[in-house]
Amino acid sequence: MLHADSLKLRYPFGGFGYTDKPLQENVLIQNATLWTNESEGIKTASILIEKGKITAIGEAENLKSRVSDRNNLKTIDGTGKHVTPGIIDEHSHIALSRGVNEGTQNNTAEVRMGDGLDAADVDIYRQLAGGVTTAQLLHGSSNPIGGQSAIIKFKWGEFGNDLLLSNAPGHIKFALGENVKQSNWGNQKTARFPQTRMGVEQVFYDAFQRAAEYKKAKEEWNKFSDKERKSKIEPLRNLELEAIAEIIEGTRNITCHSYVQSEINMLMHVADSMGFKVNTFTHILEGYKLADKLKAHGANASTFSDWWAYKWEVNDAIPYNGALLHKMGVNAGFNSDDAEMGRRLNQEAAKAILYGGISEEDALKFVTLNPAKMLKIDQRTGSLKPGKDADIVIWNNNPLSVYA
Repeated sequence: MLHADSLKLRYPFGGFGYTDKPLQENVLIQNATLWTNESEGIKTASILIEKGKITAIGEAENLKSRVSDRNNLKTIDGTGKHVTPGIIDEHSHIALSRGVNEGTQNNTAEVRMGDGLDAADVDIYRQLAGGVTTAQLLHGSSNPIGGQSAIIKFKWGEFGNDLLLSNAPGHIKFALGENVKQSNWGNQKTARFPQTRMGVEQVFYDAFQRAAEYKKAKEEWNKFSDKERKSKIEPLRNLELEAIAEIIEGTRNITCHSYVQSEINMLMHVADSMGFKVNTFTHILEGYKLADKLKAHGANASTFSDWWAYKWEVNDAIPYNGALLHKMGVNAGFNSDDAEMGRRLNQEAAKAILYGGISEEDALKFVTLNPAKMLKIDQRTGSLKPGKDADIVIWNNNPLSVYA
């Protein structure tokens, strides 16, 4: 016999759901160690949050005087605690309902990860517990040109599209290497083009050539008067080419799965010759070999902290990769690409101190401000600054510690 409590609607509708959705509160965190990621660095101060925004940082009493309704102000004693910006995972595949890889074609730019959100995925709950507040949900690496990304805020209790970051810049997944040429798919998966790294390069040239022609045809059609259009044929709408045309126009940004130096060089050369930019190379485990070229191209590097040798093209990976890229002036960060690792990205960041001697402040930026810059949302999140979203985490210890 069912108990009445089991029939109650939960937010989200699944394990660990709330019986009542949390309400937004105005909060004052007093006398904590703030990791600001701004010019002030790490300092002891208080931080005021109102209507989901950071409104002020300073002395507690001064901040209290700013609040019009003190009766509805929640005060938290931050003595001995650390407050940081929320962790941002540049490369995640959680919260997607059976829709990570559309591997049927070599170009599936029309696919949108935001159409397959699963707001009840318990990994959201777990990663919030690890201080992660934002993630880019990427298409898989089955195709040279994959689907369009979804950038979400982790809001346990919301549904579907309410997770999406409003007015987020457009992003898309590209991929290089063994996966896209199907070298590790088994003997039955050898029919789809491309089957070589040379073929992968040709996929990019073909796609951008067709997108440029499509873009030009649409622009010419828009110039025709209504009278002229009666004797013309309007270009058929193509969602795949529209997404590629947005890359050419600079309104959609590439995150490219990559490992090997030669292929990273190849895609930057294709980009330079076809008039677009690669925004971020993700994984990029041989990035240390060509950091100067990445900097000249203006590419970001979102890498693993110390993954190595899980397949052939990763054999030259080194744990100093992130630190070396950072020291060469490349905007570098660490990502998870893994539901379990996603909730321990603070510890992944700490490895940049062990391998490369990065400062604690810069190490934290590897999983906060730097990925915010990659996703082009750093004007909203990634640091503790008045006016930014109140995506913050309170830690009971140094946030880079395994004991936090």
